[in-house]
Amino acid sequence: MLKILLLLAGGALGTLARYALSGFVQMRTGSLFPWGTLSVNLMGCFLVGLLWGFFEESSWAPHWRTFVFIGILGGFTTFSTYALESVNLLRDGEWRMAILSMVLNNAGGILLAYAGMVVARYLVHVIR
Repeated sequence: MLKILLLLAGGALGTLARYALSGFVQMRTGSLFPWGTLSVNLMGCFLVGLLWGFFEESSWAPHWRTFVFIGILGGFTTFSTYALESVNLLRDGEWRMAILSMVLNNAGGILLAYAGMVVARYLVHVIR
């Protein structure tokens, strides 16, 4: 039961954070390109790497990993939204924007997940 409550709470927090960040970025850019979704996906990738790096070096209980990685970050990242926006861009003939979005989300996401792990390892060693 604790796991379910942690998933619900984490998912709600992640969803609210996604809604706020994505909406804020998209409103600021005023562009057809889905900058809000990209910012959430890239931030989520960096955070998953960073937090995983910290969790690897600590003795946090497994239920906290569930809360953070499945709950918060699962609710925060927007892969399904990214997929839908990509399909819509392709359908609307916006091939350049669709390809740019796909490259930035995928390559940028992988690079930022790795960067998050590197930053976490560095910070763990500096703090010790």
